[in-house]
Amino acid sequence: MEVDEEKFNQIKGKARNSYDAKSKIFCPYFGFDITLNSDGFHHLQFSARRERSKKEQLLKFRLLPLVFKVIKNSGTVQEMRSDLRPFGKRGRDGFIPMKTISYFAFIAIIGEEKKVKIKTILRRVGGGNVMFWSVMPCSRLKNGQKLYSGDIEDE
Repeated sequence: MEVDEEKFNQIKGKARNSYDAKSKIFCPYFGFDITLNSDGFHHLQFSARRERSKKEQLLKFRLLPLVFKVIKNSGTVQEMRSDLRPFGKRGRDGFIPMKTISYFAFIAIIGEEKKVKIKTILRRVGGGNVMFWSVMPCSRLKNGQKLYSGDIEDE
């Protein structure tokens, strides 16, 4: 499926504007504000140093408004993972510093007219701020039922 470049830029611009309009969102689970910085928006467009497909980016941009509601209303984390990983730039000695990187997932069924099940990912590096990291559809329930009809990105 080819993506109309003009439509893509329009949706990306709208997502960017709504993202930039907020710098923090209070999360009841943590009891403090979650940071919305450029790293989170960048991760919607790129993964593992490669650009995501335009279709995947559009999906993430369209799910972004739901993310804000999920963060504001989440009192329970559904998934959590922490790993010790290289983080930052290589030092003069050739080594990359290691930091604990923690990921927190909030899964919610959300939407006004059409309901969709999404997973919102937050990330903390070391003892730093918890920040928005990603969003993805989590559309299949255990019995294979979908919470949407057709392509989510068309809604």
